[in-house]
Amino acid sequence: MNAPPAGEHSDIHEYLEEFEDIPGTRVYTAARARKGYHLNQFAMSLMKPENRRRWKENERAYLDEWPMTEEQKQAVLARDYNRLLDLGGNIYFLAKVFSTDGLSFLQAVSTMTGMSVEQYQAMMNAGGRSPEGVRSIKEKR
Repeated sequence: MNAPPAGEHSDIHEYLEEFEDIPGTRVYTAARARKGYHLNQFAMSLMKPENRRRWKENERAYLDEWPMTEEQKQAVLARDYNRLLDLGGNIYFLAKVFSTDGLSFLQAVSTMTGMSVEQYQAMMNAGGRSPEGVRSIKEKR
């Protein structure tokens, strides 16, 4: 059997692992989807008014109804959206959490960047983050 051409991988796991080397980016893979299944189901439950009411009354009690990891629950309580992405959260599902908190997508996502809403909005209106800078976590280049 010949080696795969340059840039191709013979192992899908090797290929998917390369996504973890992109600074500031979490690619939503099947592995992340499996890891975050119950987390995302919890977030989607907030689409129903009665669930939002129960959530607002006692967040911890509501979370404890879901078979999520303690780490996921703590990240939800802390509203640590970057950590939630690492733990399998899907940003579109997590939007139900910050919407329930009364935050817009812009407000919530700006907290993930360490920028103010105004700084984040200006950056995005100017075309987004520069492609210059660190492009690989492993290689620090």
